[in-house]
Amino acid sequence: MIFSHITGLQHIGIPTKSIDSSVGFYKKLGFKVCFKSDIAVFMELNSLLIELYSSENATEKTGAIDHIALNSDNIQLSFEYCKSIGFKMLDKEINYLPFFENGVKFFAIEGVNGEKIEFNQIL
Repeated sequence: MIFSHITGLQHIGIPTKSIDSSVGFYKKLGFKVCFKSDIAVFMELNSLLIELYSSENATEKTGAIDHIALNSDNIQLSFEYCKSIGFKMLDKEINYLPFFENGVKFFAIEGVNGEKIEFNQIL
């Protein structure tokens, strides 16, 4: 299988001008905060994970979702594959953030409709 290291949807990234208002809204829908950093809050409802992050450029209208993230169990293979078949790479290398217990590695590509697709591996 071409993408056997992709195991499903990792999260949906939503920019917001007000983290507190967004967290309050999603709590009313049953989401719980599962990770919080200086720049992002991850909220979980069953197997669905959303990332809320502060952005002055948040459009606050339909189409405001910034990215979808696919879960990878081998971020290096995902990165090499995407480069090898000519996807438009939005990152020149695999990035790291100190999220969750051991951090995350990620990169993004651009889809045919201009959408951002992030590949994410929680370490």
